Amino acid sequence: MLDVSQGVGKHAVVVGCGRVGSAVSLRLRDGGWDVAVIDERAEAFSRLGEGFQGTTVEGHALDIATLLAAGIERAEAVVVATNGDNTNVVCAQIAQKRFGVSCVVVRVLDPARAALYAELGMRTVCPTSGAIDVLSETVLSHAAAI
Repeated sequence: MLDVSQGVGKHAVVVGCGRVGSAVSLRLRDGGWDVAVIDERAEAFSRLGEGFQGTTVEGHALDIATLLAAGIERAEAVVVATNGDNTNVVCAQIAQKRFGVSCVVVRVLDPARAALYAELGMRTVCPTSGAIDVLSETVLSHAAAI
């Protein structure tokens, strides 16, 4: 359970409003954060529900004007979760290097890229690696039991 008091007054930008981005946005919002969500498709914002009390910005996350409209210059955190690894990594680098955001988390679907970017100091999440680990360990532990 999130402590709502932890997020009060903090601003987060979430890039991508798919299943992951929308769920993260709602969770941060429920945690008391001011949240701005960026997506190229306005219809993606329907995943947030009609009562979403954050900001939605239609546009490309690599466009500086779009990032500024989302308030990136005052963001304490940026979560990048589009379906494109290249876009995600470049957007994360812009947030870190150009805007100095201290907490940038990027989803990278390619395990090799995720490992490389993590070695370079990026906070990466690789759901592909997690799935590989869980699926193979489940089969291996089952096989050991028979």
